[in-house]
Amino acid sequence: MPSLLDSIKRWKLERKGLSSGKKRKQHEEDTLIHNLDESLLMKVSVLTGFLIGMLAIAYQMDQLGFYDSAPSLKVLEVFFLVLALLVVFLLNHNDQFPKTRLLCLIFGGLLLQTFLSCLAIYLVEKNDLHHNYAILVTPFIFIPMIHSVLLGRWLGIFCVVYMSLFTGVLAPFGLGKEFMITAMLSGLTAVYFSRNLKRRNQLLVAGALSGVVGLIIVWSLQIIPIRLDDGSFNSKNAFVESCVILGVSGFCGLLVGGILPAVESLFRITTNMTWLEMSDLNHKLLRKMQLEAPGTFHHSMVVASLSEAAAESIGANAPLCRVASYFHDIGKIEKPEYFIENQGDINPHDSLTPNMSALVIIAHVKDGIDLAVRHNLNQAIINVIKEHHGNSLVYFFYRKALEYKDVAKQEVADGQRKEEDVPDVSEKGFRYPGPCPRTKESGIIALADSIESASRSMKKVNPQKIQTMINELVNNRIKDGQLDQCPLTFRELNIIKAKFASTLRSMLHSRIDYPKEGDSREAKNVKKIKEENTKYNSPRALLIEEE
Repeated sequence: MPSLLDSIKRWKLERKGLSSGKKRKQHEEDTLIHNLDESLLMKVSVLTGFLIGMLAIAYQMDQLGFYDSAPSLKVLEVFFLVLALLVVFLLNHNDQFPKTRLLCLIFGGLLLQTFLSCLAIYLVEKNDLHHNYAILVTPFIFIPMIHSVLLGRWLGIFCVVYMSLFTGVLAPFGLGKEFMITAMLSGLTAVYFSRNLKRRNQLLVAGALSGVVGLIIVWSLQIIPIRLDDGSFNSKNAFVESCVILGVSGFCGLLVGGILPAVESLFRITTNMTWLEMSDLNHKLLRKMQLEAPGTFHHSMVVASLSEAAAESIGANAPLCRVASYFHDIGKIEKPEYFIENQGDINPHDSLTPNMSALVIIAHVKDGIDLAVRHNLNQAIINVIKEHHGNSLVYFFYRKALEYKDVAKQEVADGQRKEEDVPDVSEKGFRYPGPCPRTKESGIIALADSIESASRSMKKVNPQKIQTMINELVNNRIKDGQLDQCPLTFRELNIIKAKFASTLRSMLHSRIDYPKEGDSREAKNVKKIKEENTKYNSPRALLIEEE
C-alpha cells in the first residue's frame, strides 16, 4: 500500500513537471532476509535442528552396530554434549546473539563435520579395511578452516574443540582417544595457519601443515599398522598411509579455497582475501574518479592510508577500511567541480546561494549510494558511504547563510527590503541525512575523512599542530553526537588519534629548502671550482658533481 501511494505522488509531481518519474534504486537489505536474520523463532529453530541432527547421527551409528554398549547410550551422551555446547555458546554471546545465517554457518558446519567423520568410519568398515584407516581418511580440518577464515580465530577454535569431542564420543572400536587427539591437534594447526589470510594459496599451505601434524600424531600413537605379523617394518604400508593423510589434508585446503567464494556469497560474509581482491584501483568507478575528479581520488588514497593504519592499531578490519575509503566519496564524480579539491580558478559556489551550495554538497552521499548500488558494490562499502558524514553540519555554508540573513535583516531595518524577503535559515537543512557511523570501521573512516580535509589547510606543519588539530576534530565529533552509535571506546579513540598523528607527520613532513645555484657565496665558489676543473677532468671536479 505505501508503495502504491508513493507511485501516485510521483505521478502527480511528474504531471506538474516537478519530478522525472524515476525512483532511486533501493540499496537497503531485503526486509524478509533481515527479519529472518533477527527472528528469535528462526534462531531457536536452527539450534533445535542442530540438536535433532546430532541425535540422528548418533542413533544411526548405534543402529549400524558400531558400539558394544547398551542401546541408545551414545544418543544420550551426544545429547548431554550438545547441551553443554549450547550453554557455553549462549554464555559467550549473552550480550548480542549472532544472526540466523551465522548460526546456520556455525552449527550447520559442526553437523556437517560430524557427519563426514561418521561417513569415513562407515566407508572404512564397509570396505573391510583396518579400523585405524578411518582416522587417516577423515577430513578433520575441513569445517574448522572455513570457520576460521569466515568467522575468526576464536570461533574456529570453538569448532575444533567440539568437533573433536563429538568425533571422540562417536568413534567406535575403542578409538575415541585417538580420534579426539588427532582431530584436536590437526584442527588447531589449520586454524592457526589459516588466520589473517591474504592469498588463497595460503589455504593449501595450512592444509599441508595440518597433514604433517596429523602424520606425526598417527606415527606417534602407532595408528598406522607399520609392522607385519613377524614384527618387521612394512615400508610400503607406511608410505601409502602417510600419503593418504597428507593427501586428505591437502585436498581439504584446496577444496576450502575453491568453495570459499560461494560460501561468502551464501552467508553474506566478506573475508580479508576478498577485500584485498577488491582493492584493485582499476575498478571502473575508481578509474572514472581518477580522470574526472583527481583531487577527490588523491583525497581518497590518503584517507585509505590513514584509516588502514588506525584500524590495524586497534584490531579492526584494516582491508575493509582501505577498500571502503577508496569508494567513500564516489558521489563527487557527478559534480566534481563543486568540491574544492577538484576546483581550478573558478568556484561554482560563487553563483549559488548557501542553501543551494549545501544541497549540492550533501547530495554527493546519495549520488555515491546510487553509483555503489548500480555497480553492485559490497553492502559494507555502501554503509560507509551513507555513514561517513553522519548527520553532521555543513558548517561553512550554514555560517554563510546566517551572514546573509543578518545582512537581509539590516536591509529590512534600513527599509531596503521587506520582512518576508528575509531567508529562513534552519540548521536541519544544512545537515547530512545520516545515519551516524555504526561500526568501528565506519567511525574510523569518518574521522580520517575530516582529518585529511583539515590537514590540507595547515601551514608550517609541526607535530604539535597536527596533534592539536586531531584532538579538536575528534572531540567536536564526539560533542556533536556523531560517534554515539559507534562501538569505538575512548581507549581505542586515543590509539586512533596517536596513529593518525604519526601517519600525518610522515605524510606532511617538511623538506630541506635547497638554495638555488648562485644564491650564496658558497654556491658561487662551487660553480667556479666546477668550471675550472672540468677542463682537466680531475677527480675533484667529479666529486663535486656527485655531491
